[in-house]
Amino acid sequence: MSDVQTFLDRLAERNAQRGREPTWIAARRQAGAARFEALGFPTRRDEAWKYTDVRAIARGDFALAADAEFSPATAAALTLPIDAHRLTFVDGVFSASLSQLEGLPSGVALLPLSRALEENHEAVGGPLGRLTGVEFSPFSALNTAFTEEGAVVRMAPGTVVEKPIVLQFLSRAGGQPVMSHPRILIEAAGRSQATVIEHHIGEEAAANFTNLVEEIMLDRGAILTHYKLQEAPLADLHVASIHVEQGRDSTYTSFNLNLGGSLVRTDLISELNGQGATANFYGLFYGQGRQHVDSHTLANHNAPHTYSNENYKGILDDRAHGVFNGKVVVKRDSQKIEGYQSNANLLLSDRAEIDAKPELEIYADDVKCSHGTTTGQLDEEAIFALRTRGIDRQTARGLLTLAFAGEVLGEVNLDVVAERVELAVAGKLPERFNLAGLVETAAALDDE
Repeated sequence: MSDVQTFLDRLAERNAQRGREPTWIAARRQAGAARFEALGFPTRRDEAWKYTDVRAIARGDFALAADAEFSPATAAALTLPIDAHRLTFVDGVFSASLSQLEGLPSGVALLPLSRALEENHEAVGGPLGRLTGVEFSPFSALNTAFTEEGAVVRMAPGTVVEKPIVLQFLSRAGGQPVMSHPRILIEAAGRSQATVIEHHIGEEAAANFTNLVEEIMLDRGAILTHYKLQEAPLADLHVASIHVEQGRDSTYTSFNLNLGGSLVRTDLISELNGQGATANFYGLFYGQGRQHVDSHTLANHNAPHTYSNENYKGILDDRAHGVFNGKVVVKRDSQKIEGYQSNANLLLSDRAEIDAKPELEIYADDVKCSHGTTTGQLDEEAIFALRTRGIDRQTARGLLTLAFAGEVLGEVNLDVVAERVELAVAGKLPERFNLAGLVETAAALDDE
């Protein structure tokens, strides 16, 4: 049996269990399945997947979760300690008991996709799949074929959501590994503003597969800050496609923070379609053991007077492998744009690897664009200098590593998110040290 057929058989089993659904949904499922069958899983012969081997996914035997049972105590230990509006999914299944939806301000709709489809499937059918269709990749086609759950976030014009919105995805440890294909749809009307935290985490022994598609639409003047905190268990497999459409004067700020997972691939694309639109991409990936983390980004400047700024940092230890492919495209007649891109990587082991490819594609002549990438190791002189201050070698390495990540972490405005990343990157540092002062010292030494 082929790798593709295994997934198609699972789809057939699921379809047989479904009740009657709107014609357009059934048609899209069929289109997704047909496209996936035609394409198959990508291989390293495909340019976009040149450095990423997905055979661990293709050859997996994944079931679909039937329920969302999860220990409340375990969930509480994994949940970010932050006052927020929250939707929680367990292996892709919505959990009402682990969600907090009370007190939503007027003008905000936050609900699971299944409920949105039940209440008004026509309102969901228009935007769903408009940015990321079955043609984008085999994984988006597979997601379309299986789509049944996810999150819908809608904000009316002028709405400001004070509390963060958390979309929490929990991965369970169990017998047979499971797969989920969540779909996230965010629509921010004119001059609305919100912070969304997408959090992937789970039980330590989990070994599941998540295939996420996310579509974000920002109308004129809308502002969205999007944190994607990926702390999946180290055996989990995670593929995500995030597609953003930006109208005039809108601002989208992405923090793509990858700390977990065995194999991780993220595609982040922003279409800057209106003058004054701004896209900020901040990324940090940390790999250890044999983790593989692949980040592909694309900023499409489709209108004049648009701005993009990207800063991605990679930290790799042991035999971890990182991939960064960032691309800025300036379309014809998109004059007066600015597009900046920077990627820096730190290798903590001589066995760690990074493949970096920053790209500029410019078809206009009145632009300001730059890109660059660097790769290096910790400075032994800086480690020695910290050790002369009474700091042991492990802590000194942690501080210098944290200093390297500081340029990205300095942009994070949520302490609870920054602390999770700092703990993963630097480990638990002794409380007797003045962390802020030592990081400042380490950063200064690293710059010398």
